[in-house]
Formats: sequence, C-alpha cells, structure tokens
Amino acid sequence: MLINAMIAFGSIVLAATAASAQDPQSGVSFRDDFTNIDPAFWYVSDGWNNGNHQNCTWSRNEVRIEGDSLALTFTKGKSKDRDYLCGEIQTTRRYGYGTYEARLKAASGSGLNSAFFTYIGPPTQQIHDEIDFEILGKNTDAVQLNQFVKAKGGNEYLVDIGDPADQNFNTYALVWEPERLRYFLNGRLVHDVTDASKVPASPQKIFFSLWGTDTLSDWMGKFSYSRPVTFDIDWVAFTAAGDKCQFPQSLVCTLQ
Repeated sequence: MLINAMIAFGSIVLAATAASAQDPQSGVSFRDDFTNIDPAFWYVSDGWNNGNHQNCTWSRNEVRIEGDSLALTFTKGKSKDRDYLCGEIQTTRRYGYGTYEARLKAASGSGLNSAFFTYIGPPTQQIHDEIDFEILGKNTDAVQLNQFVKAKGGNEYLVDIGDPADQNFNTYALVWEPERLRYFLNGRLVHDVTDASKVPASPQKIFFSLWGTDTLSDWMGKFSYSRPVTFDIDWVAFTAAGDKCQFPQSLVCTLQ
C-alpha cells in the first residue's frame, strides 16, 4: 500500500521542499509496503538487459508480490540470447534530496547482485548519477556502497553487516543532501561522504534489481547456479528533505 505523506500521488501540487526546488518533477514523500505493484508508480523491466556483463534478461515474471513483500527472482530460463531470467523494478518518478530507506533480504549465490539504488543516465538523456547499496551473493556478510557523479565512480566502500544478509532482513538507508551523503545500516551511520565532488546532484529514480554475471567474476565472484533465488523487499520509503517523519521505524524520526 502506498502511503503518501504529503498529498495523493499524481496531484499537480508539490511540496515546497528541497527536492521539489531541485527539480519540479521530483516525486514527493511516500512509503510502499508492497501489498501490490502500482503500475502508475512502478515500472517493471521486461525483455532486455543492461549489456554484455549481465547474463540474464529482465522479465516481469520475475517480479511479484509474495506474502508481505516484493520478490525479485533469478531463475534459469531462455530469453533471446540469455539462459537466465531476472527481476528489476524502478519508480516512474525521480526523487531528489531526502532520506531513502528499504528493508531487504538479499539473494545468495556467487555471481549475483541484490541492489537497492538510485540512478539517472543516458536512457533518459541525462548524465549518469547513481547512489548504490549492493549485496553480492558471494559474500552476504557485507554491503558495498558507491556513488557515480557525472559518470565517474570509484567510490566503493564495504560495510560489514554482521549477520548474513540473505538470511535476515536489514534496513538500509541514505540521507542525501547538497554536498553530503550519509549511509545507514539498521539505523547506524556507517559511511559519511562530505566531499562535494563525490555527491550526486541530479534527481534520480529508485531501483531494486537482482541480476547475475559471467564476466565480472573479479568483483561479483564466479557465477554458479543451482536453484532459483529471491531478493525480498519488505518496504521502501522516501522522505523529502524538510518533511516530517512518516512512520515510527523511519530514520527520519531519529534524526529530527
């Protein structure tokens, strides 16, 4: 269920926040508990892939509601020139400065990547900006953080989770401000980026994806498949800069 803390989704009135000042088309605060997939809010990737490094084809059949969460799956299945199928979902709107939060349980398996990230780039005639949480199936005890600013990356930072991320749900959050970016794990600050040159500025879409590779083994591990696996998303929320806390579990309640 989508809970918009400001106004009903689709209204032409936008809150006077930093996010809307940054881009008049930026989305407003929301929380989604994934009781369904709203096609006006979420776009499901289907029938293509991101390039030669990806060994699976995005398929809407790998994106579904299971129980009380969104499930993205990776499974064996032929599509075009790929032998595997995988799931990805992205918001239809872009979001700017504010707090991004999601409660996730990652997939396991060497060569797989469970990702919660924001992105804008060439597909929408924009320069590449991106902010990442990536849990690699080869080592689910850690999460990799990264940013791309005007297509320049190289800001990887590895954080120990403590418990395997494929066995338990954890809450991943980031607070994105002009010239500062803070990453949080289960409410704890784990990385603080204060170098303005390493902080994106362009509003971006919110993505969740589960994908695999045969070629990026140095980074993601040698690909190995034995059975279908699932990346579970319990909920996701965005609170625009300046907005009040939307729900008790939100990081915003603690920081305000």
